[in-house]
Amino acid sequence: MIEAVTPSVERRPAGPLQAQDRRLVRLRACLEEGLPLVPEPFKVLAEQTGLSVEEVRTWIGHWQHNGFIKRFGLVVRHRRLGLAANAMVVWNLPDDRVDEVGRRLANEPEVTLCYQRVRRLGWPYNLFCMIHGVRRARVEAQIRALIPRHGLEDIDHQVLFSRQAYRQRGGRYTPEEP
Repeated sequence: MIEAVTPSVERRPAGPLQAQDRRLVRLRACLEEGLPLVPEPFKVLAEQTGLSVEEVRTWIGHWQHNGFIKRFGLVVRHRRLGLAANAMVVWNLPDDRVDEVGRRLANEPEVTLCYQRVRRLGWPYNLFCMIHGVRRARVEAQIRALIPRHGLEDIDHQVLFSRQAYRQRGGRYTPEEP
């Protein structure tokens, strides 16, 4: 567990990056690539960034505490684990039910992702959830069980099974252009 310790931060006017700023940018980039799979990953990050191990831990804790890092986890390569029956279920919910249904579906153990999206012309669906499984029949049964459990019998939906995986990775931060 990483402690959320707030480092002392000197406020500077915008300008060229100082040495400490460059080290923090490197730390952010290293974190986006994922922790190295070694016994002491923070030591490796410290070596890669020119920070001390304590500084690495402190900054990660600070970023977590302030919400810059929402969660510290891992990306599971589910297809390599045999989870090849992956379905995105898209729902056309009344807008006043999206939050309620989204929260409930997100609490279902078989739902791995659940999020709201804006409807588009020709695409009426506003709630999306993913279910990963080993067998297609099992995933379909899980979806069929979710529908009555959440009162979704009369809600238009589509089940979209993945056909080909081209890429999977964690999120990346891209700074905005000036």
